[in-house]
Amino acid sequence: MTDTTAEIQALREELAAVRHLAQRAEDRGQVENLFNRYMHLHNAFEDEQIIPLWVKEGTEGIRARYTNAGQYTTWESVTRYHRDRPRPVGKLILHATTTPVIEVAGDGQTAKGVWLMAGTESGLTDPKVAEAFPDMYSPEEVLGKKVWAHWVWCKYAIDFLKQDGEWKFWKFRCYELARAPFEENWVSFGLKNQGAFDLDLMYFGEDGKPVFMPPADEPVAEPNHPYSPETVQKLEPAPPVPHATFTDTYL
Repeated sequence: MTDTTAEIQALREELAAVRHLAQRAEDRGQVENLFNRYMHLHNAFEDEQIIPLWVKEGTEGIRARYTNAGQYTTWESVTRYHRDRPRPVGKLILHATTTPVIEVAGDGQTAKGVWLMAGTESGLTDPKVAEAFPDMYSPEEVLGKKVWAHWVWCKYAIDFLKQDGEWKFWKFRCYELARAPFEENWVSFGLKNQGAFDLDLMYFGEDGKPVFMPPADEPVAEPNHPYSPETVQKLEPAPPVPHATFTDTYL
């Protein structure tokens, strides 16, 4: 091999490496935009627009989980979470995500990401409905209704799949860590609210009535461990690390 041929070969290899690095950076940006778009839509009660952000129907391995009550493993049951969500008057959801760690697999076909979320949730509830959940509400009434106004903190762990050249949600897990009514701290509320993390509450709908998830497709592999003043926190989920191909880690 002549010096010129060797130099050309080296340049070709360098160009290929630069292209691969640029593609991974592009993929990471698209993955982050996908999740951020999800959160903007969810905050605005535009969940129907989230459905196309999921992998297409029939994709093997699709999964979503929000509580310890179970997980959803079909396209129909996963996307049901986003269908027909109401937009009650006076309801607010403002979830802000931060601290992303995103790793695109070496083969460029999947990606993993974790985020932290801090937010507020609030709404108005018919006083008769509120009687069933007294700890959830503020003492006073507004417009003749009980007020629920909560701080909420969650963690997200998501696997993404590249389909037809576009990144899509594939496996989605939300870990609710803690919440507290505006008038109460998260320590005392966390102690008495542990049982709520095992319920399949989906949202508070019209008139503040609780709407529950449909029966799960299968039980959870491992329960989520929300904050409690009686337990020690642990690294869950663990941030992704560089990897060559997909491994199922957020069970």
